[in-house]
Amino acid sequence: MIHGRIEDALESKILESVSGQVSLLITSPPFPLVRKKKYGNETGERYLSWLSDLAPKLTTLLAPSGSIVIEIGNAWEPGEPAMSTLPLEALLEFKRAAGLYLCQHVICHNPARLPTPAAWVTVDRIRLKDSFTHVWWLSKTPRPKANNKKVLTPYRQDMQRLLASQKYNPGRRPSGHVISQKGFLTDHGGSISANVLDFDDPRALPSSLLKIANTSWDANYRQYCNANELEPHPARMQPELVGFFSELLTDPGDLIFDPFAGSNTTGAVAEKLGRRWVGVEASENYIEGSKGRFVEQA
Repeated sequence: MIHGRIEDALESKILESVSGQVSLLITSPPFPLVRKKKYGNETGERYLSWLSDLAPKLTTLLAPSGSIVIEIGNAWEPGEPAMSTLPLEALLEFKRAAGLYLCQHVICHNPARLPTPAAWVTVDRIRLKDSFTHVWWLSKTPRPKANNKKVLTPYRQDMQRLLASQKYNPGRRPSGHVISQKGFLTDHGGSISANVLDFDDPRALPSSLLKIANTSWDANYRQYCNANELEPHPARMQPELVGFFSELLTDPGDLIFDPFAGSNTTGAVAEKLGRRWVGVEASENYIEGSKGRFVEQA
C-alpha cells in the first residue's frame, strides 16, 4: 500500500517499476457528488478535469491486454430532484483522454441500499431510491484478456431439468432466432453471467466467488476499526464486485492495482484469489483501518 495522493504516487519508483504490467486496474474513485466528502471528492467541472488528467497516466500502467474497471455512482443536481449527467460525462472524458475502448457497461445492483437521495425519496416521496451503480469496463484494445467461463453462474432449475431430460422444442422463435436441435443440450458447467450483477443472493454467484461471499470481510474490518479507534471508510467497495472482475479478467499471479484504495477491499480480495496487488490511499487513517481486511489471511 502506498500512502499518498494518486497524483504524487504516479511519480513514485514503485509505480514506475510496474508500468505496463498491471492486468487489472479496478477502482471506485471519489464519486462526483454535489458536495465535498471527507474522502476527498471533487465536484462539477473540477471533477471532470481532475479525472481526465489522471486517465492517460493511469493507462500507462496497464499491460497491453489489461483492463480498467471503474465504478461510478449516480449524482444529483444541487438542491434539486434532478439527476446530474456528471457521472456519464466523467466516463466519456476518461475514455477520450486515455484513448480507451469501452468493452462493456455493467450494472451493480444492490437492493439493500439505503433509500437515497433521502430528501426526494423518503421525505418528499417524489423519486425512486438509487439501488445501483454504473461499472465501466475499458481497455487499450478492443480484445483484452477476458474469459467468461471463469465466472459462470449456477444453472436455474428449468435448465437443470432440460439437461437431465435432453429434450426441448427447437425451431424458430417469435424473435426470429432459430434454436438448433442440440444447441442447449451441452452442460457447460453454468450459465454465462449477465451484465447486471446482483450479489444479494450468494446462491446466484459464480462458484469461484463463493470464497469471497462466505467470508466476513466487512465484519472483520469494522471490528478492527472499532478496536483500534479508527474511523471506517464510509464508501466501501463490494468485495464480490472486485472478485468478479478479478476472476473474469486476470489469472493467479497477475497484478491488480487500485489508485483509490480506501479500505483496501481490492488488495484483500486480490490476495485471497492469489493475485498480486498495489494500492494507493491518501488517508493514513483508512490505511491503518484496512489492516483489518487481512485478519483472516494473517
